[in-house]
Amino acid sequence: MIQTKTQQNSLTLELPRSIALSVTGEQFKALALANRDLRLERTERGELIVNPPVGWESSRRNRSLTTQLGVWHDANENLGEAFDSSGGFTLPSGAIRSPDASWVSRQRWDALTPEQKGTFPQICPDFVVELRSQSDRLSELQAKMREYLENGAKLGWLLDPKNRRVEIYRPGCEVEIWENPLELSGEDVLPGFVLNLRKLWG
Repeated sequence: MIQTKTQQNSLTLELPRSIALSVTGEQFKALALANRDLRLERTERGELIVNPPVGWESSRRNRSLTTQLGVWHDANENLGEAFDSSGGFTLPSGAIRSPDASWVSRQRWDALTPEQKGTFPQICPDFVVELRSQSDRLSELQAKMREYLENGAKLGWLLDPKNRRVEIYRPGCEVEIWENPLELSGEDVLPGFVLNLRKLWG
């Protein structure tokens, strides 16, 4: 049973995980604007995904991730724009996704209009990171990583702190799996960026 309640321009959803609720792009934008405290996503089939808040450990790890990316970005701002988990992107497939961390090259970001930048821009990030929390299903995150590549991402990291494991995604390549690495390089996509994983594993 789906229960909805509207109160003071907000919408509360009680949606069992096994039931898919489909929304249009416009409906998604209205839901997101009315529920800014929720992290919402939409699949290419139009299915609404309501992501629950993460625990303190996942929040701490995500802060370290975005801080490290932010420090590199501030020193290399001319190369592009970096985003945290609250940034939503409309992929070419029509899906609306919010990676835990992402980056878009300066040339591609500057090509967007101010109106596009003010909503969910129709662009796939060049670089994406998904950080697995206790409640995340690995298979679902792996599917998201493949989706990013299919829509134009050049580099993706799936970080699994519980197992100290990293999956690296690149276009046209097999997924590369690292066990307990201590750092990751942004390669030629994010030149000079090195993620210190000790702060995420600990």
